[in-house]
Amino acid sequence: MAYPILLIHGMGFRDSKVINYWGRVPKMLKKAGFDVYYGGQDSNGTTESNGKVIADKIEEIVRKTNCGKVNIIAHSKGGMDARYAISTLGMGKYVATLTTLSTPHHGSLTVDRLMKLPDIAVRFVAKCSDIWLKILGDKHPDAYLVFHSFTTAGAERFNRENPDDPNVVYRSYAFVMKNALSDIFMWLPYLVVKHFEGENDGLLAPRGVMWGKFMGIKRSSSFRGISHCDEIDMRRMRFSKKKNGISDILDVYREITGFLP
Repeated sequence: MAYPILLIHGMGFRDSKVINYWGRVPKMLKKAGFDVYYGGQDSNGTTESNGKVIADKIEEIVRKTNCGKVNIIAHSKGGMDARYAISTLGMGKYVATLTTLSTPHHGSLTVDRLMKLPDIAVRFVAKCSDIWLKILGDKHPDAYLVFHSFTTAGAERFNRENPDDPNVVYRSYAFVMKNALSDIFMWLPYLVVKHFEGENDGLLAPRGVMWGKFMGIKRSSSFRGISHCDEIDMRRMRFSKKKNGISDILDVYREITGFLP
């Protein structure tokens, strides 16, 4: 019997019964024989506050199912939240694998530049974000600290303080868009990140997301490439019918399940 899968969402969204963050992915995972659970952490909480929620969820799953361990698949910032729960909060004993999709393990050079803006401007944007996300259900949003955690210095500090658990298998994936027209929601940040860091998925460049066993840069078989939104199946449809590349984001998740105990 395979260990259950705990899906950990990224920044700016929440797990919801009405609008599923993961699109067709949970149904595919269940069809592959896995029980699926959700992290349920704040969309814009710090790694400390979100990590506590995830740790509680892991203990709840293990206690209720007697499964012993879980496999975690985390997108974007969710991977940092999961690493905090595993390392600092001692959840490594309950985690078999952590697979991260476009998680900023090494921070963003682009965010480094943006954090050079006047601090009052950064705080204003962060406060507006916190107010909106509290309305949407976040309990402890703190965008200002989250923004700074995405800097390369913030990531280096996090990595020092949260070393990998030797009992957990870590894997990571990177994705890239092919051009600014690949995703209408990502065209502007794609161009900004491309200017500073080269190819990216609309938010993060491959250099920043490699961790543990790096599974490579995934490219789609369509003209679009794979955006940060595509990684969690926001469009709920395959990219193309071509075979020379990823034709459906579910192909990536099928690959992931092949490695899970």
